Amino acid sequence: MTSPLPPPGAPMPHFVSTAHFDPHATEAMTTSQSRIHLASQKQLMWWKFKRHRLALISGIFLLFVYLMIIIVEFLAPYGLHTKNVDFIHSPPQRVRLFHDGSFVGPFVYGRSMSLDLDTLHRSYTDRPNDVQPIRFFCRGDAYKFWGLISSDLHLVCPAVGGQMFLLGTDRLGRDVLSRILYGARISLTIGLIGITISFCLGIIIGGLAGYWGGIFDLVVQRLIEVLQSLPSLPLWMALAAIMPVTWSPIVIYFGITVILGIIDWTGLARAVRSKLLALREEDYVQAAQLMGASTSRVIGRHLVPGFMSHLIASATISIPGMILGETALSFLGLGLRPPITSWGILLTEAKSVSVIAFYPWLLFPIIPVVLVILAFNFLGDGLRDAADPYK
Repeated sequence: MTSPLPPPGAPMPHFVSTAHFDPHATEAMTTSQSRIHLASQKQLMWWKFKRHRLALISGIFLLFVYLMIIIVEFLAPYGLHTKNVDFIHSPPQRVRLFHDGSFVGPFVYGRSMSLDLDTLHRSYTDRPNDVQPIRFFCRGDAYKFWGLISSDLHLVCPAVGGQMFLLGTDRLGRDVLSRILYGARISLTIGLIGITISFCLGIIIGGLAGYWGGIFDLVVQRLIEVLQSLPSLPLWMALAAIMPVTWSPIVIYFGITVILGIIDWTGLARAVRSKLLALREEDYVQAAQLMGASTSRVIGRHLVPGFMSHLIASATISIPGMILGETALSFLGLGLRPPITSWGILLTEAKSVSVIAFYPWLLFPIIPVVLVILAFNFLGDGLRDAADPYK
């Protein structure tokens, strides 16, 4: 039975609760629902990113790899330029745990080399009676940690007087595994420095184009179209060929980094421009302008933070392109030059078909390149999905 309606013109009944107001009240919500309701945007992004298992695994892998390059001198069993002239083009050795049915621990068998005088091909055979235990936290080749601190401590070393070439050796008898570890420091950091340059150029140029518009936006768009219409590899080769051969390897390293950063800013600048075109008409932007905020403050404090997560995802996807660019230039002989060692320089050892046929282990540097590129792409996909946690 419903209560009768009040007569026309009479005030409607009004009830006010005298209970204390709780802004965090989650009435009629479960514990999990209230947890999501009260979570910040960063927490929502993290929870959504964790659901992308492949991206999470890729992020952990990349974190491990970048931490590894900090202590690469300690991790490498041999020095970067250590030559074993008695073991030129030695194939990879197999790590074993048992010898004659008994547990010995990690060890490798010693090797003997024979040279075919007709073909000058070296053949290596294991000596089953020569057990060479692998040492851990041991003293080995001397090195300077980051060129500053002298030491000879290694995580893993061959037996005293023995050899341990887990990924084989090259034409000078240098350990391929050690050179891959040293090359990771150059190949991985060149991507980070390059994306930093690209990130700054993309935000500044794209931000000004989207915020100002007009003639400046028109000029920037035409410049971007011209740069994007040029083939990447010939453009890299032309710019890399400009650098004099008399420059030191360090200067060439930074030169290649600047080249990669300057060429790669166009895509990021267009993304920033399109976002700013949509956001510059918002009320909070106009309020900041009316209060006298400068252009740099409006862009840096009010516009860019609104889509920073999208920028991070775009930057993460751009890093693999820079790593591949350095690898391609170094492989063609137009990028980094010895004595600097990168994955691209290591792959120059396997340019000819004959080398690949007889010494296929010289292609091992391609494995970390593929793994890192895939990890960055998966991480970028996860960050891009997590950038909008409300979807």
